[in-house]
Amino acid sequence: QAERVKDYFQRFVTRFPSVFDLADADESVVLRHWEGLGYYRRARQLHATAKLIVSEHQGKFPQEADALRQLPGIGRYTAGAIASISFDLPEPILEANSRRVLARLVQYDRPLLGNKSDEPLWDVAAALVPRNGGAGEFNQALMDLGSIVCTPVSPCCEKCPLANQCEAYQLGVVDRIPNVAVRRSTKKVHEKAFVVVHKNKFLV
Repeated sequence: QAERVKDYFQRFVTRFPSVFDLADADESVVLRHWEGLGYYRRARQLHATAKLIVSEHQGKFPQEADALRQLPGIGRYTAGAIASISFDLPEPILEANSRRVLARLVQYDRPLLGNKSDEPLWDVAAALVPRNGGAGEFNQALMDLGSIVCTPVSPCCEKCPLANQCEAYQLGVVDRIPNVAVRRSTKKVHEKAFVVVHKNKFLV
């Protein structure tokens, strides 16, 4: 996926080489150069973030996770990823892949509904992240482990470097963890609309 948008991203950073260039640009220009890079909401949030960094942080990107979470579009996971990968700060992350690894590692079998139900796994991630350097590499490795080895279906447990420490593997319950809540079935609704036009007037 990254390969498909690489050229579009390069065009974007060439047009806006610094946070000052992005902050000074008109939103319409930002959106035009964002074409091919996904949801336009992200471009608007990025633009708003650039303005805040210039106006409130003198053009310097905040490093602490708490400060990062005050910026538009940056939540707990993204703040942890930026702080650990860009600034090597000991901040945990939790996303689909790392959450699955950690849930199996500690045999966390409660339903995962997001938000508060994830809190125990955030605590596990925080306890494991290195404190003296290498936090970014650790977090990226955890995500890669979940993506390549500790997959949702048919995980390669015999190749996993954490197999000896993995409680779910030792107990033979890997296929039952994580316990992802079943989404409610959706109901199709069919609706009709009528438009009446009379003397250049419209009634819907």
